[in-house]
Amino acid sequence: MTVHERPFGRYFEDFEIGDVYRHWPGKTITEADDHLFCMITMNHHPLHTDSWYAEQATQFHKNVVVGNLVYSLVLGMSVPDVSGLAIANLEVETLQHKMPTFHGDTIYAETRVLTKVESKSKGDRGVVAVETRGYNQRGEEVCYFRRKVLVPKREAAKPRQYPYPT
Repeated sequence: MTVHERPFGRYFEDFEIGDVYRHWPGKTITEADDHLFCMITMNHHPLHTDSWYAEQATQFHKNVVVGNLVYSLVLGMSVPDVSGLAIANLEVETLQHKMPTFHGDTIYAETRVLTKVESKSKGDRGVVAVETRGYNQRGEEVCYFRRKVLVPKREAAKPRQYPYPT
């Protein structure tokens, strides 16, 4: 029998400037996803939750998915490839909502490594800067952000622990 461990995140040494990670799978955003996110975050703008209002009073004539849900999905998609081992997410340098997302759109994402710098104060870690783009099912860019992540070096990382017998 073979036991397979799923990689989750990367060590500092694993990042190469210019590398692109295509995150999988995508996520289709439903009306229920959007409404739940709006209610949880107290964003009660009718653009997101009132179809009559959206039809009558907006340029798109239908509900628009709240931008922070799209950002959160794209960020979450990147975690297994980028920040799954992170010590800390240090900064979101920029966040751009490029175009609207609608109920029924499917979001996909990819991340490019921009820079990596060893920590000056602690030799067991480094800062990796990445840019992540979210696309809809038509390949249109809907979300863009840059962030910096503090990640451990391989030699300093604690081994993964499991709650079940080995």
